[in-house]
Amino acid sequence: MVAPDRLSTVFGALADPTRRAIIARLADGEATVTELAEPFPISLPAISRHLKVLEKAGLISRSRSGQWRSSTLEPAPLREATEWMERYRVFWEASFDRLDAHLRRVQQDPDARKGASL
Repeated sequence: MVAPDRLSTVFGALADPTRRAIIARLADGEATVTELAEPFPISLPAISRHLKVLEKAGLISRSRSGQWRSSTLEPAPLREATEWMERYRVFWEASFDRLDAHLRRVQQDPDARKGASL
């Protein structure tokens, strides 16, 4: 089980659309700050701040090679968040399945329809 504080940090980092876009880009492979900043109408320092948030959450790692600093996606925190959410997806799917079965019964049984409309 994942500690709630780590999940909070991960979900907080993923709450921003710019950071989610950065994560999506890094899913294709490592990239420099300049490459990551390219599609955004914000400054390099602003991108660097987003990267620091992602790094603190453990979602990326950063390395330096000469003057270039690249970022790489770290999948473990995303996997942990997905595992946490999976329990709730299963719950909702089961709830929808029960609702679907009930609605089918109501549609097929005229007496059940009368009781459902009360």
